[in-house]
Amino acid sequence: MTNQRLSLAAAWLAVIAWAALIFGFSAQSTLPDLTHGLPDLQDIAGHLAAYAGLAFWLALALRRTPGVRHPWRWAFALAVLYGLSDEFHQSFVPNRHPDLFDVATDMVGAALALWLWRRRLRTRAAQPDVMPNPAE
Repeated sequence: MTNQRLSLAAAWLAVIAWAALIFGFSAQSTLPDLTHGLPDLQDIAGHLAAYAGLAFWLALALRRTPGVRHPWRWAFALAVLYGLSDEFHQSFVPNRHPDLFDVATDMVGAALALWLWRRRLRTRAAQPDVMPNPAE
């Protein structure tokens, strides 16, 4: 197997692992209170981080997948679809319920991660490849 194929397989395994992590948290009837009385903050931060991570791994995998055009758009769309399916999944979990605000938070997390990553890539591309002078 070539390095390119291994890299592609590893990227998609990261997507699957991250999606499984989200699924695992969603399957819990209750989550520990890490914010000590500010459950909305924990919920929002959790969704932002979870879907920022998912969008990042999706974009990375899609960029490495031959023939995929507009990987950023696909990453965003797939993250949002997974968020919708996750809320549907929660409708079957005791003490949990689907919430469109959670989907909106998922969308913001995914969009923010993709925007930051694309901005970083553009900044790197604009910088010249000049080696620093060790004498300075």
